[in-house]
Amino acid sequence: MTATAPSAAPSSDHSSHTSSTDPAGSSSASDPWATLRRLRALLPGRDDYTGLSRSWRRDLVAGLTVAVVALPLALGFGVSSGTGAAAGLVTAVVAGAVAAVLGGSHLQVSGPTGAMAVVLVPIVARYGPQWVPVVAIMAGGIVVLAGVLGLGRLVAYLPWPVVEGFTIGIGVVIALQQVPLALGTPKAEGENAALVAARTLAATDWSAAVAPLLLVALGVALVVGLPRLHRAVPASLVAVAVATVVAEVAHLDVQRIGALPSSLPAPHLPVVDLATTSALFSSALAVAALAALESLLSAHVADGMADDVPRTRPNRELVGQGFANVASGLFGGLPATGAIARTAVNVRTGARTRVSALSHAAVLALVVYAAAPLVGRIPVAVLAAVLLVTAARMVDLRAAKAICRSGRAGTLVLVATLVVTVAFDLVLAVEVGVAVAAVLSLRAIARSSGLHREDPPDEVIAADTERELLHEHIAVYRIDGALFFADVRRFLDELMAVTDVRVVVLRLSRVTVIDTSGAHALVQIVTDLERRGVVVLLKGLRPQHRRVAESIGVIAALRHESHLFDDLDAALDHARAHVRAARVPATMGSAAHPDGPHA
Repeated sequence: MTATAPSAAPSSDHSSHTSSTDPAGSSSASDPWATLRRLRALLPGRDDYTGLSRSWRRDLVAGLTVAVVALPLALGFGVSSGTGAAAGLVTAVVAGAVAAVLGGSHLQVSGPTGAMAVVLVPIVARYGPQWVPVVAIMAGGIVVLAGVLGLGRLVAYLPWPVVEGFTIGIGVVIALQQVPLALGTPKAEGENAALVAARTLAATDWSAAVAPLLLVALGVALVVGLPRLHRAVPASLVAVAVATVVAEVAHLDVQRIGALPSSLPAPHLPVVDLATTSALFSSALAVAALAALESLLSAHVADGMADDVPRTRPNRELVGQGFANVASGLFGGLPATGAIARTAVNVRTGARTRVSALSHAAVLALVVYAAAPLVGRIPVAVLAAVLLVTAARMVDLRAAKAICRSGRAGTLVLVATLVVTVAFDLVLAVEVGVAVAAVLSLRAIARSSGLHREDPPDEVIAADTERELLHEHIAVYRIDGALFFADVRRFLDELMAVTDVRVVVLRLSRVTVIDTSGAHALVQIVTDLERRGVVVLLKGLRPQHRRVAESIGVIAALRHESHLFDDLDAALDHARAHVRAARVPATMGSAAHPDGPHA
């Protein structure tokens, strides 16, 4: 795919944006200081806390809110992984603080996550929980190396159906992992979550399972129902507190978290032997791949939610997450990643600097010091309830339906990734999903090749006209070739850098292939530009591409249904009308609007 952009202001903006977004990814071989500057860009700087004097109150409130959400999740994922609640809490404190200071995102909140718990279960089953900190240190070193080598942008090459497929698969696996905790039954032997759940059900003493199941039902009801009464209620924490009180008052014979340390452990190097460490390398590689992938995806979500905060530097984010994993391992914790749910809460509650993530870690540390005995009395069944709701919320049915409506290719990639995630493991699922997507994309490109009747030539914009349009705050882009998963990120980054433009016209008549990920990228482009007040017009969308575009939501993302054009002159006339309407006083704006008085 090639994107032909205006040759004046926007293109120069694009080049500057590429370097400012992630300086570690660009260097000149002729500049002897380029490598030093690239490495310096991976370290913290004074601009990390720009605007703190205005936002510190909101940052502290956001940090407290995120800590309330993170506490039951940290405990739950620690228990679910097989390493214990204390390890989950240590990870949230140590990794959360280190990633907040060293990472490339201003809004990311890191800690133990469901996806990581899924990967750790077979490691614990095979080698024992004492080896998990070793895996964290090894994986952290790999992630740091990936950031130094500039591999942070490779996550852009993951097709959207693969991301949705393994996200749904992780949700299913997390739910299956809660079966022993929800039933109060010892976990059966095995590594696969589905098989373990089935064996546990077969061995359950159902008379003894009544009490924990009642707590699970109570926890689910509170977590689901309380936000409907008031969105500000910390439903997970309230559910944990209420279930704990009920278990204490009713003297229920249910499994508890147990004793927690009253302080953070001192950092130390784990005792290792060379043979086991060597055998763990493949596991550490898988953990590192997941830590990088989930952290960058989470940071990308945060970038899309906050327009007034600098965008994530992906290579620095990898370095920060790598050191966070090393630190977590040294303190006896789990591997950590950026957590999408906690990061989203952080942004929605008004966070604007890293102080929010730091304060979240500080609040959790206070829990360790001040409330360890109380936390130890929490029934594990209610943590299972919290994680069951979390797993259900990871399943985005709207996105899955959109992918399935877009065609058989997207559906096949989604289903293949989901099935392999549940049946085998996450890393293999990503590999299979990318391979299937690549084969299907190449097949689509091959089908688009061959002998075709010559269509009328696409209109050519003269250089003088292009410059005139730029002076009118109109930018025109032409996309050539295939718009599919392997090349959408570069184009997305270019369009995100548009400045001093009021209307963007995307010319699509020369696009030969649009897959699900390409259409999803267009949705992101249109949504981001429209949110910034830039009107997007689409010209020349081919009939054979319209089904994918409609099912994924490209057309729905446009400001008005009239922003689809077959003729370039009509699109430019409409663009000029929008620019003129922007200059009209507010009292006349609705009548003068090019899309009608109610647009």
